Amino acid sequence: MLPPGYQLRSGSSLDRAMLVKFMQKTYQEFYPERDFSHLAQTVEQYLSKDTPLWWVEFLEEEDQEAASLTRSPAQAIASLWLGNAVDQVKGSRHTHIFLLYVAPEHRRKGIGTALMHHAEDWARARSDRQISLQVFLSNQPAVNLYHQLGYQTESLLMVKSIN
Repeated sequence: MLPPGYQLRSGSSLDRAMLVKFMQKTYQEFYPERDFSHLAQTVEQYLSKDTPLWWVEFLEEEDQEAASLTRSPAQAIASLWLGNAVDQVKGSRHTHIFLLYVAPEHRRKGIGTALMHHAEDWARARSDRQISLQVFLSNQPAVNLYHQLGYQTESLLMVKSIN
């Protein structure tokens, strides 16, 4: 459940540009000197009706009353994008988290946890037995969150530059 003042809404393929922007933000936090324009191709290739997208919107206090009456404009401050993966050991399809992003000024309020629970509910509804994600080891707050929610390291992505 999201904290008061926040609402969850479904995204669509019309949100491609905003999804690219959120993906770029998450990577630029750890690699500010890099160009992430290639992420547009990732979104183009993978965003579909089979890979759901949700936005968390923040309602300004004066908008909260109006939101209960009509849909007021809100600012997207977080995103959850899910997809499909295949467990290479078991051979079963499972949910994979492509993106979980919460704007820095809205962190540590329970939004990331609420989105992770939403992902788990979605996975259970389609009878998946596991969820996977990739996280940079340098993103210690995210690593801590995932551990607190019961996620365990199952494999390790190793990379060697061959330039």
